[in-house]
Amino acid sequence: MGADVALVLGRAGCRTVVVEPDAARRGKLDAYFGDGLATLGAAARRDCLSACASLDDIDWAATDLVIECVPEQLPIKQRLFADLVRRAKPETLLCSNSSSFPISAIGEGLATRERMLGLHFFMPAHLTPLVEVVLGAHSDPARGQALHEFMHRCGMVPVLVRKDLPGFLANRLQHALAREAFALIDAGIASPEDVDAAVRFGFGFRFLAAGPVLQRDHAGIDVHCAAAATMYPSLAANTVPARALSERVAAGKFGMKTGEGFYTWTPEAIAAERARYNDKLLAGLKLLADELPPIDGLDPQGKQQ
Repeated sequence: MGADVALVLGRAGCRTVVVEPDAARRGKLDAYFGDGLATLGAAARRDCLSACASLDDIDWAATDLVIECVPEQLPIKQRLFADLVRRAKPETLLCSNSSSFPISAIGEGLATRERMLGLHFFMPAHLTPLVEVVLGAHSDPARGQALHEFMHRCGMVPVLVRKDLPGFLANRLQHALAREAFALIDAGIASPEDVDAAVRFGFGFRFLAAGPVLQRDHAGIDVHCAAAATMYPSLAANTVPARALSERVAAGKFGMKTGEGFYTWTPEAIAAERARYNDKLLAGLKLLADELPPIDGLDPQGKQQ
């Protein structure tokens, strides 16, 4: 995830360093950066990206923005942010890509919490335009707005989330859909394959053109309101994960990473599916190209690269 976030910044001409302690993983980054920027049509900006082994190798005086992408464990993130407070100059923005932990919890008890914000990308970060700028209880709204504007200049579509609720904005919407989807699977009303098809080729297909709010204006708010009155009483309101999820987790069936989830995965099938998936995302980017922000190559402080 961190390497993909680096591609977003490198594409915009921002000098970016990925800290990767594992030597084997770090050794693969050079080729990954080259291939990724070429895919994004930004091969000329390859020199913007580099990698190092430790935070000790960073030029902190020249660092304006830090984006944390460490494992999703709160103690690890808290220790890292405590270290960043000591290392980074006071005006450097300290951001977390956490998808579940609020920035208020990550920065709890630390000084300069006003410069700490959530900056949540979606996988793969360089192919998914959305990024959430999340304000914690102590975040400076002006810094949040500046980060929002910076991500826009990087060619992303930023949304400002004014309170760091669990799941922020997009994941709350996504899980609301998933709760109903897996409840339908648990009840035997639809198969996993049919749930996927209903979303991809039905209402999800239209989301490429308009989100749920704009869709209501297209379809008629009165129609939606009447349908909601009929359906809402029977929608899932579960407060625990569906059996379709929890039973697979208990059985060690996590999806691609274990070779089986709702579908069965061989190494060849995984490679083919990831290639298909990325190709569809790239095609979607081309369809939306005229609606995406232009990339002007500015750093977080607004200086031209």
